[in-house]
Order: sequence, then structure tokens, then C-alpha cells
Amino acid sequence: MDKFFKLSENNTTVKTEIAAGLTTFMTMAYILAVNPNILGSTGMNPHAVLIATCIASMIGCFLMGFLANLPIALSAAMGLNAFFAYTVVGNMGVAWETALLAVFCEGVIFILLSVTRVREAIFNAIPLPLKDSVSVGIGLFIAFIGLQNAGLCVDSSTLVTITDFRTDFNTHGICAVLAAVGLFVIAILWVKNVKGSILIGIIVTWLLGMICQLTGIYVVDEANGFYSLFPAGIISLDFSSLGDTFGQCFTVGIDGTTILNFIVVIFSFLFVDMFDTIGTLIGVCSRAGFLDENGHLPQIRPALLSDAIATTCGSILGTSTTSAYVESSAGAAQGGRTGLTAITVGVLFALAAFFSPIFTAVPAFATAPALIVVGFLMFESIREIGFGRGTYTDSIPCYLCIIAMPLFYSISEGIAIGVISYVIINLVCGEHKKITPLMYILAGLFICKYIFL
Repeated sequence: MDKFFKLSENNTTVKTEIAAGLTTFMTMAYILAVNPNILGSTGMNPHAVLIATCIASMIGCFLMGFLANLPIALSAAMGLNAFFAYTVVGNMGVAWETALLAVFCEGVIFILLSVTRVREAIFNAIPLPLKDSVSVGIGLFIAFIGLQNAGLCVDSSTLVTITDFRTDFNTHGICAVLAAVGLFVIAILWVKNVKGSILIGIIVTWLLGMICQLTGIYVVDEANGFYSLFPAGIISLDFSSLGDTFGQCFTVGIDGTTILNFIVVIFSFLFVDMFDTIGTLIGVCSRAGFLDENGHLPQIRPALLSDAIATTCGSILGTSTTSAYVESSAGAAQGGRTGLTAITVGVLFALAAFFSPIFTAVPAFATAPALIVVGFLMFESIREIGFGRGTYTDSIPCYLCIIAMPLFYSISEGIAIGVISYVIINLVCGEHKKITPLMYILAGLFICKYIFL
């Protein structure tokens, strides 16, 4: 094991690597409660989504450990799962089976890009500020969804407003209150650097909900979507529900009227996944000291290949894009330096599949605060965008990209508007040298989308 993972060479031990893997898992295990809730809104079986998420995460972590020997964990990507559920399926009306097919195609394309140098060319063609603005916009979009799932943000004559806590207090009202409490719990724990703060916040909020149900403050009303907060069991050996999603991406076809939309969806998945993964890898590896003197990551090709294969497998199993997690930095901070950390996380994800009744019983108001906090973490990338007078040709397109995502309720629309505005503003303002040929092509494709769709 020491020879294979180069433990001595990286000044680490088996004990340290396993402890780091446990730390990383604790900080990202919230996805097991959040992902079934998000994808379940599309009509997918939440239990099947949970099992698929566990298996896809295990595959991704194992590949990252064995191929790249990096302490990077993978699971269903936050932001892309929201894009899958609320934009592709919700707004665009695409069947979830077709959306999974798009994820599969994205994964296959990503595999091809990962084994060639095309990925580097695409990455270098997109302006850095625009890459950062995508992360910021997704953060706002996720936070907006979290506020809605919490019941804190509701429809009104002004489009949205804060809820009236007194209305239907024993169902809607108390859920909104508990979500607000959960948000403060997670925020305080995060500020105090408590490991697993997001997961702890979800559990605390859920437990408070159980207490409210026992005391009659929360009333079960299944007809209106307010179910019992107690899980039906603890351990389950029944994985038959996976059949509801396994291979469903191959059961649908694409007709001529939706082919362009389908291509746009694939590109959106690919665009966000590519830059999110590369950004996460560089961020985590930079903190851990894995980058060489030129700031490059020697193992980036097998790392990206691991991500791409996991995404492809995940789409077949029945979950959205699988990607590297920034929470891996928590394990790196605990001393994780090799792929043994990632493999430890993979084993824990496999074990979590047997506790599916617990994770699928977590209510939306308990996971909503996690979405809001994750949105904040992604929003932090805004400090990388210059907003000075001399950078308006960069910052204005970034601003438009950011606000378009939550206000138009679509990640892909934000990306499209960001690319189009960047090309037009820089071209007219005499900054055409900043525009790469690929950006002209992307802008043209997005403009055609709005003209013909």
C-alpha cells in the first residue's frame, strides 16, 4: 500500500489518510439527503436516486484514488443537479430520462476531451472572469432554490416575497421557521470551523422537526405534501428501486424539434462541469501543495478522466453529473495527500447505500439551509472578478451572467448571456484582441438558439 499510493513519499500514513477520508465524507455527506430531494422533484424515484448517487460517488472516488492518486472526492455536483431538475426538466420540459441521456453524452464527450489536449484549449479560450461569474451565478441560483424549498420565499404580486409565518403555521409556517433556524446553525458552525457543519445542521434541523411533530407543533398533512418526519427504517438491503432509473437514459429518443435544445443542454452540462471540476482540482491541490513550479497539476489528465467516467456511469445508474467536490479541501487540511483518502470516501459512500431509509426521509426544509450555505460558498468566487472602471468590458458581462441565472431561473441562460455580452461589448469597445475564435463561435451558437428556438 505504501508503494502503490506513495505514502512515505508524501509524508503520510494509512491512519492519516483514512482519518482525512472520514473528514471529507462528513463534510459532503449532505449530498445524500439533498440530491434525492432535488432530482425527486422531476418525478424520479428518490430512493433510486440515492442508491445511484452512492454508487456513482464510489466509482468516482475509486477512480480518482487509483488513477490519479489524489485525495479528491467526487459525487453528484451541486448546481448541475439543480440545473438538471429545475431548468432542463422543469423549465424546458425535457423528460428526466432525456436529461440523463444528455448527461451521458456529456460524460462521453468529457472522456474524449480528457484524453486529448482539447480540454486545455477550451479552458484557455474562455476568459477567467467569465469562468468565475458562472460559479457565482450558480451560487445565487442554488440559494434561491434553497429559499423556496425552505418555504421562506413565496410567490406574490411582486413575483417573490418573504412568507407569512402565521399562515398554515402547523405545516408551512413551522417548516419555514425550522429552515431559518437550520440556516443559522450551519452558518455558526461553519464560522467556528466545525467539521461536517452542513451535515450537522441538516440533522439538527430534522431532529427539531421530529420534536415539533411529537409535540403537535408540526402536523402531518400528506394531501398537501407534509409527511411524517420519522424514517420508516434504518437499514435497507433492498436495491430493487434502482431499476426505476438504471439504464433509463437509453429508453428515449430525440426528435427533430428538440435536437438543438438537446445540444444546448449537453453543452451547458459540459461547460459548467468542465470549469467547476478544473477549478476544484486546482483550488484543492493548490492548498495541499500538489501543483508544480508552473502552477500545473501533473495528474490533471487522469483526474479529469476519473470525473468523466464517473459522470457517464452515474447517468446510466440514474443521477446527474458527478464531479470533484471542493469539500475535499477539508480532508487535505487533515493531512490527506494520496488517493487512499479518496478510496476511503468511496467505501463510506458504498456503506451509506445501506442506510437509505434515513437519507430519503430527510425533509426539504432540513436540506434547504444546506443549499443556501453552499450557494454562499460558490458566491465567494465574486472576489476574483475585477469590478473597477478599467475592467468594465469584463465585469459587465460577468454581472449579466450572474443575475441572469437566478432571475431567469436557468444556468444555461446565464452562460449564454454572459458569452454573448462579452463578445459584443468587447468587440464594439475595441477590445477585439481579447476575444478568442472559440468565443465568437459560442456567441454565434447562442444567438442562433434565441432566434430559432
